[in-house]
Amino acid sequence: MALSLAPSSSIYVAGHRGLVGSAICRALAQAGCTNLLTRTHVELDLTDQAAVRRFFDEARPDFVFLAAAKVGGIHANNSSPADFIRDNLLIQTNIIDAAWRNRVKKLLFLGSSCIYPKFSPQPMKEEHLLSGALEPTNEWYAIAKIAGIKMCQAYRKQHGFDAISLMPTNLYGSGDNFDLHSSHVLPALIRKFHEAKINKLPEVEIWGTGTPKREFLHVDDLASACLFLMDHYSSTEIINVGSGQEVTIADLATLVSEAVGFRGELRYNTTMPDGTPRKLLDVSKLSALGWKSQIVLRDGIADTYSWFLENALVARR
Repeated sequence: MALSLAPSSSIYVAGHRGLVGSAICRALAQAGCTNLLTRTHVELDLTDQAAVRRFFDEARPDFVFLAAAKVGGIHANNSSPADFIRDNLLIQTNIIDAAWRNRVKKLLFLGSSCIYPKFSPQPMKEEHLLSGALEPTNEWYAIAKIAGIKMCQAYRKQHGFDAISLMPTNLYGSGDNFDLHSSHVLPALIRKFHEAKINKLPEVEIWGTGTPKREFLHVDDLASACLFLMDHYSSTEIINVGSGQEVTIADLATLVSEAVGFRGELRYNTTMPDGTPRKLLDVSKLSALGWKSQIVLRDGIADTYSWFLENALVARR
């Protein structure tokens, strides 16, 4: 895809080792962008304002993809609420401010679909933001992301800074986190079914009732959308990024069990929380611009399981 970014443009991808950041790096490389700036956590602590300012003063990136964040599933959010709100507020505040101070041409901030109210009308439109109470199990992360959106809007309003905010749906794919204590539902299911298959277990426990509906987007599709919107979108308004398709947790579990090859039973633990009953993004705004997801869920799950098997030693588990 041709980008308004020149192949030699200096591009900083914050969080390049994560699920989203690594996919953005792959997409940029495929698009011919060769001047990518990356720093590991050891090299640059993004919660350290002075360190972030020094980096931007020295590196002077032209464009920034802000994909760095502390992320996790229901268990992680419930267990470490202070960590989630503190770290995410620090990371995004430090980067957005330093980017503006150093005259970055454009910044892309990645939010999350959890910014929308728990009982938001479905599918969720961009204008539903701040129209109701959040889902309690991840409100700390959601509030931090809402603050990031508002910071981008404020810097655009006051300083004319070209910062855009994308709201991805539930993501999965190569490089995902498969740790059962901190992962999201899809990679957690992949690991559960894989271990049950290897250990010849008769059943796998699924948290909740299986009735909630979720939308999933392969991370390579998200990376494609990020490049597309960096090139085609400049507005104070947020924009949803998703597949436009939803599936129940029960049907998702069946898809994962089939991809893994687990032949046992599925047992639903209804004492565990379901979370938001339904989460589907309205992606009509993005579709009108000319972008749609390409990777169907069944194929994406198979691809992710293959990556998990091939990267057993480095997969976060």
